[in-house]
Amino acid sequence: MFQIIEQGGVIMILILILSVFAVAIITERLLYFRKIQTDEEQFISRLKRTLEKRHFEEALSICENNPAPITNLMRVGIEHRDYSAETIKATITDAASLEVPRMERYLSFLGTIAHISPLLGLLGTVTGNIQAFGVLGDFGAVGDPSLLARGISEALLTTAAGIIVSIPAIVFYNYLVSRVNHSIIRLENRVSELVMLLKGPEMAATEADIRDATAAKLAAEETDDSFPSL
Repeated sequence: MFQIIEQGGVIMILILILSVFAVAIITERLLYFRKIQTDEEQFISRLKRTLEKRHFEEALSICENNPAPITNLMRVGIEHRDYSAETIKATITDAASLEVPRMERYLSFLGTIAHISPLLGLLGTVTGNIQAFGVLGDFGAVGDPSLLARGISEALLTTAAGIIVSIPAIVFYNYLVSRVNHSIIRLENRVSELVMLLKGPEMAATEADIRDATAAKLAAEETDDSFPSL
């Protein structure tokens, strides 16, 4: 291992450092998405029970103790619970847009690693070949061709290393971007549900009042129609 790094030179060390960063980013993001997906359903069911009892302070405490995109949206909605349903929905939608950068954290860096790793490998190969041909030129026509072959093989190590780092980085980058997109869609679908949790009883009461008023008006009209005009 150390011999390969030594043969690859500074470029190989740079590629190795990038691979370490890539593994760290991939691991951190996978754990992050696993955590928020596991906790979401349990949190929503717990929060529904709390809001049905109209215990808003307890609901806020639950949100603060369980930081996640969905809890952040719910916390914003609870803090604006005294506003209209339209205002709450708009506020939660704005908060959802702020969660996107958090979910995309480090992904741009991972994409950069995926793109520059093979380029660094190619750069290492070019510089290695230049050095190999330079050595052969120093020996002239009587030089040993094996020196050239060995120099080229060592130079190609950086290209191989760059591709080895780039392929999994691209795969996981696309996978994580897909997870972010699905999470955004899920958050958008949760907005109406969150509004109903906060304003559901009031909206239901308003609809019941409207239905009662309409029924009373219809009954009054029927009563008027039952008496013939003189």
